[in-house]
Amino acid sequence: MTEGTTSAAAEGADTLTRLEQEGEIAADYLEGLLDIADLDGDIDMDVEADRAAVSIISDTGSRDLQKLVGRDGEVLEALQELTRLAVHRETGDRSRLMLDIAGYRAKKRAELSELGAKAAADVKNTGEPVKLKPMTPFERKVVHDAVKAAGLRSESEGEEPQRFVVVLPA
Repeated sequence: MTEGTTSAAAEGADTLTRLEQEGEIAADYLEGLLDIADLDGDIDMDVEADRAAVSIISDTGSRDLQKLVGRDGEVLEALQELTRLAVHRETGDRSRLMLDIAGYRAKKRAELSELGAKAAADVKNTGEPVKLKPMTPFERKVVHDAVKAAGLRSESEGEEPQRFVVVLPA
């Protein structure tokens, strides 16, 4: 092995260890939150796309966890930010941790991927740009990825919270 290969492997292992540590801190924080709220849920941790991913799931399909999702995922977004702050407080580093509760974000990702693919197909058929409704940064990222996978390009326009995706012809 060359020195560059060795250091790249060590850097990758360091990144994985750091992301696993973020997941552990987040899980501890969220377990405390569940205890305070007297809600049942299991914590699942993973590393996806160079970020820690933590999910709160329930074997019983408990509607109680829906309280932690809120209308249009607003409570979930707030809890994700609070969890990121808890990780930042412990590590001193900014976290890009993703939180999912009761499969809400996974379901939303599938819906948005479908929306991005449909918009890309519309642009291919008409040759005209398609503007989508305003979305959160997470939602826009999923749509951008779906458009890219369809072989087109997209841009975000506007100012938060009215920022939206425009799908452009090739």
